[in-house]
Amino acid sequence: MAEKLTAAERAAALPALATQGWGAAQGRDAIRKVLRFSDFNEAWGFMARVALWAEKLDHHPEWSNVWRTVDITLTTHDAGGLSALDLKLAERIDALSAAATVDRDAAAAMETLL
Repeated sequence: MAEKLTAAERAAALPALATQGWGAAQGRDAIRKVLRFSDFNEAWGFMARVALWAEKLDHHPEWSNVWRTVDITLTTHDAGGLSALDLKLAERIDALSAAATVDRDAAAAMETLL
């Protein structure tokens, strides 16, 4: 079972995630990122690639897709909040989302998690 991040781990990891567009999910110990792609096909292809990594990690995002927008929330339910699994999946998502535009408004609340 995954362990919830310690205060030191959070302080080390979350500022770098914020620079990539991750923000606090309101009212939860979770991170959120909203991505906009050029069209639905690009968004769906991105989600398919993330799904393959999620299966490898055995850690799955909460997400939704409307047309070209993908809204992703990461948390570890078993741990009761953010864990190293969320950080690993966020890193993979960032690597796979180069073609997307990040909604920076969604990242504005990251300091509430620190």
